[in-house]
Amino acid sequence: MQGEGTFSLPTNCTYFLDNEQVSSSNTIRLLADELQKQYHIQLAAANSKQQATIQINHKVGKGNNTPSYELLVNKEGISITVNTAEALHHANQTLLQLITLGHNNQLVIPYLKIEDFPRFQYRGMHLDVGRHFFPVSFIKKYIDWLSYHKLNKFHWHLTEDQGWRVEIKKYPALTMVGAWRNGTIIGRYPGRGNDNIRYGGFYTQADIREVVAYAQARFVEVIPEIEMPGHSSAAIAAYPYLSCFPSRPTVIPSNMISQKSMEAQKNGEIKLVQETWGVFDDVFCAGKETTFEFLQNVIDEIIPLFPSPYFHIGGDECPKTHWKQCSLCQQRMKELQLKDEHELQSYFIQRIEKYLNSKGKILIGWDEILEGGLAPNAIVMSWRGEAGGIEAAKQGHAVIMTPGNPVYFDHTQALTEDSVTIGGYNPIEKVYAYNPLPAEIPASNANLVLGAQANVWTEYMKNEEKIAYMIFPRIAALSELLWTPLDKKNWTEFEMKISPLLKRYEQWGIKPSMAYFEMVSKVSPDQNKNGIELALSSKSSEGKIQWVSPTKSSYEKPVIVQSSGVYQAQYIDKNREVKSTYFQKFEINKATGKDITLKVQPSKSYPGNGGFTLVNGIRSQPGKNVHFRNYLGFDGGDMEATIDLGKTMPVRTVKGYFLHQPSSWIHRPQEMQVSISMDGINFKTIGSATKLVFESEDNNIGYIPFIFNEKTRFIKVLIKNYGLIPAGNPGEGNKPWLFIDEIQVD
Repeated sequence: MQGEGTFSLPTNCTYFLDNEQVSSSNTIRLLADELQKQYHIQLAAANSKQQATIQINHKVGKGNNTPSYELLVNKEGISITVNTAEALHHANQTLLQLITLGHNNQLVIPYLKIEDFPRFQYRGMHLDVGRHFFPVSFIKKYIDWLSYHKLNKFHWHLTEDQGWRVEIKKYPALTMVGAWRNGTIIGRYPGRGNDNIRYGGFYTQADIREVVAYAQARFVEVIPEIEMPGHSSAAIAAYPYLSCFPSRPTVIPSNMISQKSMEAQKNGEIKLVQETWGVFDDVFCAGKETTFEFLQNVIDEIIPLFPSPYFHIGGDECPKTHWKQCSLCQQRMKELQLKDEHELQSYFIQRIEKYLNSKGKILIGWDEILEGGLAPNAIVMSWRGEAGGIEAAKQGHAVIMTPGNPVYFDHTQALTEDSVTIGGYNPIEKVYAYNPLPAEIPASNANLVLGAQANVWTEYMKNEEKIAYMIFPRIAALSELLWTPLDKKNWTEFEMKISPLLKRYEQWGIKPSMAYFEMVSKVSPDQNKNGIELALSSKSSEGKIQWVSPTKSSYEKPVIVQSSGVYQAQYIDKNREVKSTYFQKFEINKATGKDITLKVQPSKSYPGNGGFTLVNGIRSQPGKNVHFRNYLGFDGGDMEATIDLGKTMPVRTVKGYFLHQPSSWIHRPQEMQVSISMDGINFKTIGSATKLVFESEDNNIGYIPFIFNEKTRFIKVLIKNYGLIPAGNPGEGNKPWLFIDEIQVD
């Protein structure tokens, strides 16, 4: 509740703590540090309550487990009433967020009264340091960001196929070997080769203790994750006996492996730390007792480093290929009367859980741990949507929601991707709208949903700046959805905070994403079938859109694009700052904007904008990031489209543009067949073409040209699927995807 007026903060502030029950000396020291750093305000203890700028009081809160605070600001000063030291920390963060610059450059806080406590007990952020490693200095900064946004759980993903990041004294090779890879693929998977640069790093146990202590002072609980049984290539590279097949070489595709690794394998170094992204068959052997001995010894060294009651064991994306081939795994299945490898994984997880429970720890695992039977006391982290979490809650298990849509922060914030990401689209408004408590979970089980977290997977985040860019400002939306009661959430009010938040982040030295100001384009057929209509809009109403080309003027209404060219625009805010840009190259031809009919609809996973996608004048450009939404995807079948040119006209060429990305089971077409008709009923096939023209260096974007000289009104284009995926490619023997981008007629 906000009143009228503001309280001016003096350069020298004082505080008075009325009750020693709040052991808050460190919390107050952190407040003093931030006031000095951000606002050059000195904070010192007062001799009496009457002399204090900030009065801190203690009382019993909403419940023993729920930190709550009341913040009152009026002409008398600032009063904070809390039930715990953690609540005081939260109140201090709110106080810091409320300080603004008033008249005469005076720092002020509005008169208000706040009664506040969190909706969920688990409010988390995750960070993957396996794909890319980040130093202790950055981890502390990351914890600061969580603390500022009242997030209280830091899920530290410490091991991966691409690197083992924590010192284990009993197994020194984990960091001597497993923490380093010989190179990394360049660009988005499958990449453009390997950079051949040795990469890695790890945290000593002293580093871990330092980070945990730093987090504890800020009321952030650090939860370790040691991946098992999958995502274990780095550990296996260090200790090959952990594999079902120690003498079987690590598989890295020839177009992705580093030169050093190729030479190493030629010289007998069988196992390697992975250099590319994905899911790999070489996993911990479930049939060997030595595997469990190793993992228990690792757990014994990890547990003393982390006071958290939780221990995350991964449990996701574990292929069963090697287990099916492994005589020891099959023998264990026979002895335990397990019906399949999913039950073998369940045995693996339950055995580890039993060991963790004996050490006083609670197991957390990704939702795959449901497969084959859930471990008795496990907490499920639901990432493949909410279904896993819903099922776990039905079984009486605690749940943490972290669905890829919308809380994977490695997914892009903007439709127009300005750097390489893993894909997906999770804008800030989608994050804010998320409710971690699905309707499918009855009220009687609602308490089993502990909360939620956002995940930051770092395949395409090599540096600290990219991580900051990907999480800001979405972290603020995450904070609100986990803290604020559902009936108090208000997107309109939150939207008004975005610009001030962005300015604050910039003051911290962070470059946040400006995706909120992104211009959204809508391309549709011109009503007269003479080109396309281009409309621009922005989520933000603070500024205006200006054309940069082909003309310099204010954007007033949609425009009709009838000739090829580049269209550029800028979104300019009320301070005349350019917040976002729009760039699109249009290639207008005789088919653009015309009526088009598909014989078979594309996959629901890759529908584009229906048939219009093929005649919208837009195609993927070489050297740019590939957006699947620009394509129609056909799963194992052909693409057949009929285009009505509107009237009879001469036609000389037809081009069918496609995507070739074998690593994703997407293969170039086999051929393109062209038929023509005057009435749209009776078609004459005039020929076919198989010649491929590739436009990109990595040969992933190309077209099939067909040249002829005829007059026609209707053109039928049949682009045939490649057939079967060739041997040596992912998915060999299966039918590939066919991705078509544009059909051009001239």
